[in-house]
Amino acid sequence: MRSLLYPLIASALITITPFLATFEKGQDIVRGLFSYETFALLLFIIFVKDKIQGHAQSSSQKQSRPFFTLYLILLALLICALFAIAWIDLQNILAIKNRNTSWYGLLPFATCSLAIAMVWQIKSFHLRAISFILFTTLIIHLAAQNQYAAQPLAQFTTIDYLERIAPKPAQRKNITEEFKNKYTVTDSVSITRNYIDTTRNNVVILVESWGIPLEINRFEKQLKFFNGLKITSGIHNRMYSRTRTAEREDLIYEIHRDTAMHRDTAFIPQHLARTNIETTYLFGGNIQEHQRTKYIYNIGFKNVFFGDSLNDVIIANKLDSILTDSTQKHFIAWTTRDTKFPLEGFTSIYQSDADAVDSAYTQYLAQTLDLITHLARKHPDTRFIVQGDHNPILSPIKFQERFYKRWVPFVILN
Repeated sequence: MRSLLYPLIASALITITPFLATFEKGQDIVRGLFSYETFALLLFIIFVKDKIQGHAQSSSQKQSRPFFTLYLILLALLICALFAIAWIDLQNILAIKNRNTSWYGLLPFATCSLAIAMVWQIKSFHLRAISFILFTTLIIHLAAQNQYAAQPLAQFTTIDYLERIAPKPAQRKNITEEFKNKYTVTDSVSITRNYIDTTRNNVVILVESWGIPLEINRFEKQLKFFNGLKITSGIHNRMYSRTRTAEREDLIYEIHRDTAMHRDTAFIPQHLARTNIETTYLFGGNIQEHQRTKYIYNIGFKNVFFGDSLNDVIIANKLDSILTDSTQKHFIAWTTRDTKFPLEGFTSIYQSDADAVDSAYTQYLAQTLDLITHLARKHPDTRFIVQGDHNPILSPIKFQERFYKRWVPFVILN
């Protein structure tokens, strides 16, 4: 027990001393009670030290001399690694507090020297025992962290250091104040229901992979397509980055419970069918995409049109022909395809060049938005409700990082 307790206390000394030396009233730094790396290094230092002492006693045997030299080198490397881990641990703490090293730089040398002195006379474990001890310690740490997350048992210095020096990606979850000051920002899923006008034709368009870019200037360039047509525009949040979820939640009329308290959802096409409005769903892809057979017909569309691989131009022309019918009021939902990932010409979803993908995406999106603008100008008496289904996904990570997560635009035209 003494052979295990001393390395544990020595590791705690190396870990806690710089924490206490830099302590500030009111600080909120979660810190382990001992360093896992220094604990492991101390166990191995004891092991190698015993090997050296054993070979020193049999130094008269020539065959033991190469091993003696090898163990001396290994011991030196382990001691250097111990000092390096202690130094990195100190730098992690100082970086959090935004302090210079100054006299704190003496702490790793003092604590490591004292720790080595504490364990030098301890008898070593076998390698299998050391492996078992380290594995058991890790499991105990993980189990305890599930119960007491605010006070972990072990501190993982190297992991903290790598996390500290790793490039920090842009914040992509929360919309900035600049956006909030210029546009309506909401987490509502009732955009369609709020802006639908049952006295005339309505077209709801989900633009594939149209998300909110981090750069507000880029978003403003996209909105310029709708100059002169736009009633309002804004940003809203998607709970999930899935087209099939967006297609359903955008068309919700109300959610209620029946007498048995079973949850039931009524959709806008179901509601409009009772008012003699013709309801139509258009999609230029295969009906099996996103398992649309399981929900599109249940939403209540009277007319459903699927293509095989029809581009947005063809579907826009079909939508145009439907709106030309002046004898009937229509409610039409259209999910675009041209900006669906992977884009044409980019077979590798995640390995393609981000800038090349961005250039192609910008071009395809501009073409789709231009089609929508043309339709809205041609049919000024029709209300157009245009939204993104989700931010660009299934694309190179560096490209995805140019957009907010789960935030999409909405634009109301005419």
